[in-house]
Amino acid sequence: MNPPPQAAAVPPQVGPHEEPQEQSEAVLLTLLQDALLRRGVRAELRDNVTALMIPRPDVGMPVWVFVGYGGAYFSWQSAERRHSVNDLDGAAQVLADYVGR
Repeated sequence: MNPPPQAAAVPPQVGPHEEPQEQSEAVLLTLLQDALLRRGVRAELRDNVTALMIPRPDVGMPVWVFVGYGGAYFSWQSAERRHSVNDLDGAAQVLADYVGR
């Protein structure tokens, strides 16, 4: 007799109801949040960890950061501004400068 077929295993870095792309975006945004906090910039994960909200220090609308372009870039300002996800420290510095910190 043949053994019964087994269900496909879910990779450990992906939750059972989470797509791999969504999970990697969450990780990238969390790493960016940590890099911003090291620079004294407060940032909050929002929308089921699909966005990072950075409040401005004084007045003005917060900056919303997303992972876009197939997971290759952090993007903000309606995707007019972007920075490579492979350069977390550089992205954090650009965003810190952008929000005026």
